Amino acid sequence: QVQLVESGGGLVQAGGSLRLSCTASGDFYSIDAMAWYRQAPGQGRELVARVTSGGLINYASSVKDRFTISRDNAKNMVYLQMNSLKPEDTAVYYCNGDMRMVRYGSAWPYWGQGTQVTVSS
Repeated sequence: QVQLVESGGGLVQAGGSLRLSCTASGDFYSIDAMAWYRQAPGQGRELVARVTSGGLINYASSVKDRFTISRDNAKNMVYLQMNSLKPEDTAVYYCNGDMRMVRYGSAWPYWGQGTQVTVSS
């Protein structure tokens, strides 16, 4: 059983900051890429930021220069530092990990339950 658990969401005023954390636990061999997605009401789920096991990072253009993704491979954690938050960043944020169950097996996507981020104007 693999679990991804997010924490750190909440209510913040525009211009403020929040830091999201996600911990992966359970029976797996390794984690390939880890990422943060978000879904606003009435919208589809969109990629916010992604970091590979080798440290390659990409961001959505809407958050570039404001958000920073990082990961701690030893702790199986990924973080999202969100600065200069805007009302349009309001969404449920989901942690995603591509989990490899055995060394040479395929990697499968797993999701956390989501954490609400609300930015007031």
